[in-house]
Amino acid sequence: MYNGRCVSVEKGISSLATPKRFPNFRRSCTPRSSDIPCFLTWVNCTNVKWATKVQDVFTASKILALVVIIAAGVYHLATGNVDNYRKPFEGTNTDAAAFATAFYQGLFSFAGWNYLNFVVEELQDPYRNLPRAIMISMPLVTIVYFLTNLAYFAVLTPTEMLASNAVAVSFGDRMLGVMSWTMPFFVVCSTFGSLNGGIFASSRLFFVGARQGHLPQVLALINKENYTPVPSLLFLGFMTVFMLISSDVATLINYISFTESSFILTSIAALLWLRYKEPNRHRPIKVWIGFPILFFVICLFLVVLPIIQRPIELGVAILVISVGVPVYYFCIHREKKSKWLSNFMDNVTRTTQILCGGLPEEKAD
Repeated sequence: MYNGRCVSVEKGISSLATPKRFPNFRRSCTPRSSDIPCFLTWVNCTNVKWATKVQDVFTASKILALVVIIAAGVYHLATGNVDNYRKPFEGTNTDAAAFATAFYQGLFSFAGWNYLNFVVEELQDPYRNLPRAIMISMPLVTIVYFLTNLAYFAVLTPTEMLASNAVAVSFGDRMLGVMSWTMPFFVVCSTFGSLNGGIFASSRLFFVGARQGHLPQVLALINKENYTPVPSLLFLGFMTVFMLISSDVATLINYISFTESSFILTSIAALLWLRYKEPNRHRPIKVWIGFPILFFVICLFLVVLPIIQRPIELGVAILVISVGVPVYYFCIHREKKSKWLSNFMDNVTRTTQILCGGLPEEKAD
């Protein structure tokens, strides 16, 4: 699921980092589709601080780009250009299933809100800082992107936005004049940072899953020198490069969003069940029960209705998810595994330990 998200982001970088957008680049300098995820995988394997520095720099460039867009949009509106807001909902499709499917594209664009939860073990004082980070970042990001979309719709018509491969680039071409070249640069920086954040966070998901026994133990190894989950990072990088064979980004995004919504729905259902069955259980971080109930209803809406509109497309996604059930049962969950499978996985683990300098995480006393 998360390597698919990385693939979609990487394709966005490759489609923009071209000689057409940057004429001074030689064609030989244009990155291949696999170059960027391989480079970022290497950075994350080598040093955690390097990965966080990369994230900080490119997040700052994204914020700068958003400030430029908002300022240009405010100027455009202040000069009396309000034609696009005279009939803002004209031609709206009110079909509920289409509405839910449209959410998939939007949820993908604004994803990242849950990545912090994946690296909670690497936070200082997480029980204090995690809720604080959520309470500060969510309203701030919501306001910034609301103003950004306000600027987009002030300058571009819905038809122009749908026809654009990168709305920010089309916005820059319309508003920034001779400086329009800066917007493709900022978009590349933004997607580069998003891909790095996805690799950093998603690899921890594989690592913790393996540590808890839900994935092969080889993914629970940590490099003894850099303290990074190298096997998980390499596995994620390999799967990302493999999935680059897909050329239909929109369909890939639908697969990712449907799968993500399905698993979130299942997780929230389990949370509600535990809150009902074990109300007095110790919970370091606890929210008002209305929030998970509302979230459950939204996820149910996002999972059920798109199946009605796209039964074949999402049926394939359900089939792929279902294939994982027998694989998990026979290869992970079942206590009495076949001898050849156990020997094979032991050999893979030992070989990976040697090649990656990996060791299992030591448990604190």
